[in-house]
Amino acid sequence: MEKIELYDTTLRDGMQAEGVSFTLEDKLSIARRLDEFGIDYIEGGYAASNPKEMQFFQKAAELGLKNSKIVAFGNTRRADSKASDDVSLNAIIACRTTAATLVGKTWDLHVTDVLGCSLDENIALCAESVEFLKKRGLEVIFDAEHFYDGYKANPEYAMKVLAVAAEAGADVLALCDTNGGSLPDEVYEITGAVRKQISPMTIGIHTHNDSDCATANCLAAVRAGARHVQGTINGLGERCGNANLCTVIPDLMIKMGFDVLSPEKVKTLTEVSRFIFEVGNLTPVMNMPYVGESAFAHKGGLHVNGLRKNKRTYEHIDPELIGNERRFLISELSGKSNVLAQLEKAKIAEDKKLAKEILNRVQELENQGYQFEAANASFELLVKKIMGTYKPFFELVKYHADVEKRATGQIVTEATVKLKVGDRVEHVVGEGDGPVDALAAALRKSLENFYPTVRDVHLIDYKVRVVNARAGTAARVRVIVKSRDKNSIWGTVGVSENIIEASWQALMDSVEYKLQKDKQ
Repeated sequence: MEKIELYDTTLRDGMQAEGVSFTLEDKLSIARRLDEFGIDYIEGGYAASNPKEMQFFQKAAELGLKNSKIVAFGNTRRADSKASDDVSLNAIIACRTTAATLVGKTWDLHVTDVLGCSLDENIALCAESVEFLKKRGLEVIFDAEHFYDGYKANPEYAMKVLAVAAEAGADVLALCDTNGGSLPDEVYEITGAVRKQISPMTIGIHTHNDSDCATANCLAAVRAGARHVQGTINGLGERCGNANLCTVIPDLMIKMGFDVLSPEKVKTLTEVSRFIFEVGNLTPVMNMPYVGESAFAHKGGLHVNGLRKNKRTYEHIDPELIGNERRFLISELSGKSNVLAQLEKAKIAEDKKLAKEILNRVQELENQGYQFEAANASFELLVKKIMGTYKPFFELVKYHADVEKRATGQIVTEATVKLKVGDRVEHVVGEGDGPVDALAAALRKSLENFYPTVRDVHLIDYKVRVVNARAGTAARVRVIVKSRDKNSIWGTVGVSENIIEASWQALMDSVEYKLQKDKQ
């Protein structure tokens, strides 16, 4: 098993994605998590770009990382300055890291049209910049920017830039498909040519996803001899993003047999993916391969029937290998196999009569506008009710939500909830940013004296959809709520002509599910 070096650029390239912005604390927490995960190199940012980047390097030095090297990123020197006077190179030195990444031009078009210098001048500044950092004891990764486009346009010049970087002491030559337009056969062929001409240098690969080939190009480069792989968690990056390490890592390990991470570390891959989404306040991509919530979600009755007999029938790997889980979706399109699979997962003995009864009820409710694909918790509560094993933890007496806008423009939202728990009645008021938030606050507040763990429940997503739009203002709405506690995430659903009532149904199911789960 050959070793692949993993180089993560989420903190630089990932931050260049539209809508992505990490605070200093975000960057530090991500660095800690990537180190725990086992990433070899963590690119911390472009040192000369702004004070926050330099602060990161100062703070990162205090993290005591065990597995990862923090890497400072910068450009080769400017054509009109000496290496010793160059702002970018001196900023790298000031970061006090043991490794640095230098980006240099290998496409003659960029040299003449962007740098505005001669091809020979570019050769000189690449060599001098690498040599400058090597003399100061740094490990140097040379990012050959636009290498594949440059090679296709002028292979002799692109190779000459690589050769001088290698001669100057670069430890890794990372070939970049910066515009993301190359195809796997091109990447394989060109990387192979580099490997033959420059050996035994470590060759790296850095791909972008503008033609939806970033992962495929990355794997093609590895097949051709690259042993240093750059990418980002969840594929974050400028324009269409970078190679997604959440896909590249299991592909390299499970499909291609390379030594990348330990099996124990890879089992946390899904957790790492969701951590980055959460820190970045980004919505997870449901259908992302391997780590997405839908990656192992099965809806077709034929598929579920096959899976119940042999898991290999409709899954390319065991989801547990990368820390994900198998899910069976329930809808009006489902067959009895889907319901039986859910019962099996809940450790309920197989009962075809019960499965038929549940399926009929699901189809009846979905005809009214309910949907259980994203509401696993509501489905589990429904099963308990049909089986006669459901015992509510509380009863609603009444609720009231009030939104008041004052002359000052201030909006105040309050909700009153009156519940009965056993023989006791709780009547409380909650405040929130809107009626649903206020109701959720009042619901938790009214129960926390009886069930303290409800304090752990947090609403993390709220979606509303009109299910019969032609009815106008009398149309039914479906509300899907996602909630979480310290250990898991679950979804619940409510349907009504009144959006507050639909929201209340989903909120109540959410808390009921939490309490049922804790009891079990």
